[in-house]
Amino acid sequence: MQIMSPPLALGQVVHEVVESLSKLETDKRFSEPLIDKFNRAWDRLSGKRGGFFDTSVEGSYKRRGEEMIRRITNKPGPVSRLAVKIQMDLPHYWLSEEDNIILCGKIDWLEFLPETKSVHIIDFKTGKSRENNSLQLPIYHLLVHNCQRYPVKKNSYWYLEQNDAPVEQLLPSLKKSYEDVFKIAKKIKLARQLESFTCPHGDTCPACQPFEEILDGKGELVGTGEYGYDIYVLPHDNLSEEDHQEVLL
Repeated sequence: MQIMSPPLALGQVVHEVVESLSKLETDKRFSEPLIDKFNRAWDRLSGKRGGFFDTSVEGSYKRRGEEMIRRITNKPGPVSRLAVKIQMDLPHYWLSEEDNIILCGKIDWLEFLPETKSVHIIDFKTGKSRENNSLQLPIYHLLVHNCQRYPVKKNSYWYLEQNDAPVEQLLPSLKKSYEDVFKIAKKIKLARQLESFTCPHGDTCPACQPFEEILDGKGELVGTGEYGYDIYVLPHDNLSEEDHQEVLL
């Protein structure tokens, strides 16, 4: 299940445009204006499908997206250079065959660094807040290391609403990344086996609340996602921008 909201719609559209570039050779990436791709993608999530219940709110989010696309167009940086495309629809590998745990996830961009024959992981951020102490970079490091042949040299976040270039982050070690991710993965596996999904934050968890509202019949089913999950929307006053600052793809 996914709950569509304006910030999530914004992130999905911008990421879709960026992902389309990674499939093209460097000299063809900007042959079609990116703003045209953006507008086509936006049309598919316009209105209720994107969690927009007010045209002025949608207009505000669309203008933010247009500015991000203009930033990439005017200062493409790594997006204009060689990239590695992992040949999997959804990159994945056995985190632990013994425990029957697979790690999977999408990587926004892998810049190829020809001087060192290595890769630079870049994650595009469309929200206003800064990422802090999440498992995202350890997961990306493990996936990239195990799903393609070049070593990881560095990783960065590109805050498209604020910065003209990616901001490099501390690269977590593979050993520490594995330990941190595997620890959480085993907890998830145990919860599924026991069918015990009690939230550690109790009944006041802001992450759980929107899903509880869907289960209470307060949402509306508006479509099906890329991997077969149901997409719901809630009235716009139930989801603030602070609830969903960005999307991970």
